[in-house]
Formats: sequence, C-alpha cells, structure tokens
Amino acid sequence: MSSPAPQMHYHRRRSLAGPFVLITIGVIFLLGNMRMISWPSLRHYFALYWPVLLILWGAVKLVEHWRDNRDGVPSRGIGAGGVVLIIFLVLFGMGFTASDRFNWGALRNEADLDGDFGGLFGNSYTYSATLEQPFAAGTDLRVVSDRGDVVVSNWTEPKIKVVVHKKVVADNEEQAKKVDSQTQPNVNTAGTVMTLNANTGGASNHSVASDLEIYLPPKANVEISTRRGDIRLAARQGNVTTNSHGDVTVSDNAGNVNISLRRGNVRASNIKGDVTVDGRVDDTTIGDVAGQVRLSGDFFGQMNLSKVSNGVSFHSSRTDMQLAKLEGELVMESGDLRANAIVGPMHLATRAKDIHLENVSGSLKVDNTNGVVEVRAGKNLGDLEINNQRNTLQVMLPKNGPFQLDAHTTRGDITSEFPSIQVKSERNSQYASGSVGSGGPQVRLTNDRGDVQIRQSSGALLLPPSPPSPATPPTPKSPKSSRAVENDRGLVLHKGEVVVYRGGANREKRSYEPGTL
Repeated sequence: MSSPAPQMHYHRRRSLAGPFVLITIGVIFLLGNMRMISWPSLRHYFALYWPVLLILWGAVKLVEHWRDNRDGVPSRGIGAGGVVLIIFLVLFGMGFTASDRFNWGALRNEADLDGDFGGLFGNSYTYSATLEQPFAAGTDLRVVSDRGDVVVSNWTEPKIKVVVHKKVVADNEEQAKKVDSQTQPNVNTAGTVMTLNANTGGASNHSVASDLEIYLPPKANVEISTRRGDIRLAARQGNVTTNSHGDVTVSDNAGNVNISLRRGNVRASNIKGDVTVDGRVDDTTIGDVAGQVRLSGDFFGQMNLSKVSNGVSFHSSRTDMQLAKLEGELVMESGDLRANAIVGPMHLATRAKDIHLENVSGSLKVDNTNGVVEVRAGKNLGDLEINNQRNTLQVMLPKNGPFQLDAHTTRGDITSEFPSIQVKSERNSQYASGSVGSGGPQVRLTNDRGDVQIRQSSGALLLPPSPPSPATPPTPKSPKSSRAVENDRGLVLHKGEVVVYRGGANREKRSYEPGTL
C-alpha cells in the first residue's frame, strides 16, 4: 500500500501595496511640515492627484499577483486591510476635491472671517495703490465693493482721488501679486454717473478686501454698495445712499440720507435733509435732523433719536410709531420706550413694552399690551387717547386743566387726584368722567385688567422709576430683565413671556419676539 503524497505548505506573502501608499502619504505630509510645500498647495495638489495613489496601489497589487503566479504560490489578494484603505482613500480624496472646488473666499466674505486660521486659507499680503481722475461738476459717484471699508472725504480739487489699501490671501507671494494685478479698481463714466468698482471679486475664490479712501468734491451725490464693510461720510452737500452689511456713519450732511442695511449699526448726526433707514439694523443713533426720519424693518439693540424737526416714522414687526416733531430725546429697547419733549400728533401702537412719555404736546394716541404706560402732559396738550391691557396706566395732567376726561377699566381700580373727576364702580368695571376747567381737549383712557391712575402734573409718580438699562453688546440683544410690576390683578415679567393671573389659580401666558423693537 503506497503512502499518501506529502502536502505542500506555502507561507503566505504579505502585500506591499498598503505600506507603499502609506509611505507615499507620509512623505507628502513630511514635505508640508518641512515647509517645502505650503499646506494650501498641498491641499490643492492632493485634491487633484489623489487617484494616483489608487493607481500606484493597483499597480503594486498587479505586480505581486504576477510574481505569485510565476512562483506557483497562492495570490495574496486584496484583504480586509486593503478594502478599508481603499474606502478611506476614496472618501478623503472626494472630500478634498469638493473642498478645493468650494468658493472659500465667498465663505470668508459671508461669515466675516478675517483670520487665516493657521494658513488654512493662505497667507496675508498687503498692497497699496492710488488713482486719480477728473471729476466734472454735476457728476454723481457710485461705489461698488464686495469687501472692505469705504471712507468718503471732501476736497476742493475738480477730480476724484482714491487710495486703496488691499489685503490679499494667497498661498505664496507670487500668487498674491497675480491676485493683486487681477483686482485693481477701475473707474467708468456713463452720462453723469461715475462708477468706482473695487473689483475685489476679480480673483476667483481668493479672499480680497480693499479699503477705499475717496476724496471727492462736496456737492456730488454718492451711492455706496458693499457686501461687507463699514461706510463713513462727513460734511457732504449732496444726497447719500448706502446699501451694505456693516456700520454706517454719516455726519454733517446737507442732503438726504438713505441707508439700507443687512446687519450693522447706524449713526447719523446733523443732517439737513431726510434720513431713511431700512433692513436689519442693530444699534441706531440719529440726532439733529432738520428733515424727517423714516425707519422700517427689523431693529435690534438700542435706538436713540434726538431733535428731529420734521417728524419720525417707525415701523417694525412689533411697533408702529408716528410723531410730528421730537424736540427732546427718544430711547427705545426691546421692553422699554422713553421719550421727552414730544410734539404731536403722535400715534404709538406696540406690545409688551413699558412706555414713559414726558412733556407731551399736541394730540397723542397709544395702543399697548402687557406693559406699563406713563404719560406726563406738557403745554398745549391736544386730545389724548390711551388703550392699554394687563398693566398699570398712569397719566399726569395739568392741575388747572382745561380738559375733559372719560376713563374705563375692567378688573382694575381708578384713582384720581382731581376732585371734579367722579369715579363709580359697576361689577368688575370702574368708570371715571368729568372736566377740569372750561372746554379743552378730550382725554380718553381705557385699561383691561389693570389700574388707571389720574394724577396732577405737579405730583410725583406713583410707580417706582425703572432701573437703568444694563450694558449690552451691540448685536443682537436679548430681551432685558426689567423689573416686575405687580398688583392684585396680575404680574408681568419682561423676560420674553408675560404671565397674567386671573382669579388666583387661572393664568394666561403671552409671548413676544425677543430682541426686536
């Protein structure tokens, strides 16, 4: 009986494809760490040529397969480690390719990212340039810039002068010089309009910011459009129009001012014409305006108005306000409005806001919900109508009149310091009526679930003064935590939610959009 043939045992050879690819990747990253290749360039080249690693891996596996067949040994195959390597290589490669094709410059512009993040976006290089061109009388200037501040100053020369301070983000200096040459500002004239284009978007996805200092004859009308950047103008005699994302400051302007913001602060002072502001605005400071102030949009932060000669118009998702003249100051925040030296007719409609008006002349109408209303009449008081809900209403009227008053409250009390004002009760309501002096304006007061206090103007306020507003950042503000006003009818908290107690256990909640005016 013959013995069985001996079995052949082969030692399986290990593949060199994986180590070869890892060594190649390690060498590439070593060159980056040794600064022989910049990281932005390395990212770019890897995004383009990562399939070469798959080709090298496949070539090594093919050679190994051929050698195994020649030596008569089993083929080494791909293996689980090879599958994992291929999957990760493909995923990372496709991710880097998508990243390289993404417009990072646009992302930096939209997100306002000024840092270089350790070279992620490249290195920063700065350049300066100056251009001059004749500027004929009667010509208007239009400025267009994607990114950068714009400052307009006056001079008496019959020409325009532009000083450019540019910041370029690039992989190296040679590339930065090329980007600089591609983003030189240009000037074109069509009819009576000269257009200055900062041309910051002329270098594809490279980040370019150009700050412009413009010297211009004072009578020219100016229109400035920027995607991101602050704008400053002073001592202009023509009209000013801006459309931007950034702070806008206009002072000592003889013409009209029109400001449209996607986000930023507004400061305007000593304006002879009208001031119009719209968009999404953070802090607003406007004063000494001979014309009219018109405000519309979404307003956050604090609003400060003072000395507006031809009226104020304000419209937001929460508040509507019109008044004929502002001789004093008006300060408005999310949960508070204070003003003094107001000349009517004035109409104010809002919600969840404490209102404090001092020295009111002319007619006044106020509609408010979930907030205190305090009004102190001044000289020449006109008709007064106040409708409030769920908080205290207080008016301070001239001691000797003249005026005629009618007041009504539901689930509240009426108190009066005028002997001629008669108060009577009927179920859950109280009424007051009467006159002081002969004739005079009509005073109509209505409150639902809150007290009505009728005071003489020489008396002190019954309500305690509100605490000073806390210091807050300019954008955007959260609703402030003001004091709680409590009586036997309800409790109001200005923290984004209003809680009203009815009949002890029952309560009702009202909410409002925090942060807006």
